Amino acid sequence: MSQSHSDLVAERFGAVAHAYVDSTVHARGADLDALEALVARLKPAQALDLGCGGGHVAYLMAPHAQAVTACDISEQMLGAVRANAGARGLANIATVPAAAQSMPFADGGFDFLACRFSAHHWSDFDGGLREARRVLRTGATAAFIDVYAPGAPLLDTYLQALELLRDGSHVRNQSAGQWLGALERAGFRSPTLRTWRLRMEFASWLARTHTDALHAQAIASLQASAPSEVRRHFAIEADGSFQLDVLGIEVTAA
Repeated sequence: MSQSHSDLVAERFGAVAHAYVDSTVHARGADLDALEALVARLKPAQALDLGCGGGHVAYLMAPHAQAVTACDISEQMLGAVRANAGARGLANIATVPAAAQSMPFADGGFDFLACRFSAHHWSDFDGGLREARRVLRTGATAAFIDVYAPGAPLLDTYLQALELLRDGSHVRNQSAGQWLGALERAGFRSPTLRTWRLRMEFASWLARTHTDALHAQAIASLQASAPSEVRRHFAIEADGSFQLDVLGIEVTAA
């Protein structure tokens, strides 16, 4: 019997929970430093880490917020977050299992929300952003960080193909324009956007999601046969390592 997408996400990331807690790509980065500086300035009372994964956003928010809620669809991922928060002595982090598009929180219950490398797994992108707006009080700040799709259809197609082969729970990397449009529809205003590049070391990128050998071979084959425009844009290296486009958007709940 086939699984629902939600069950697939929970299963795949539950099995690799500790890999994401320990992942250098997820645990470090200038974007985390900038996010911590923002939280330190705002000092929220109730902060939400939406799609928390390994919990790295929750850990950086905890010293600056009165309370932090780490929300994720995977119970096993949340278990890893609880264990790591305890080891760090962060007693103000609570965990709640939920999908982004159906969170069990009251309207306007949070005064800050951060979401990092999660939205490309949502089965309902617009619905997740609407929920993010619903649980934020008016005037509160939200910060979203994710890989985004290049505007050119050729590059977009290769990106989505590689992502899906690597991880069957992948839905879609949205373009920057799609992000901005969806945020506006959801009720967010005054976006500040910045972009940067992030190198993916091929072997660890595959290992994090336990990508099977057949799919890994298919990815390598796609890379090897990619046209020059694709190889150049993604800076594909001899060992398969490459670079992704990442965006960070800070918005206000209108």
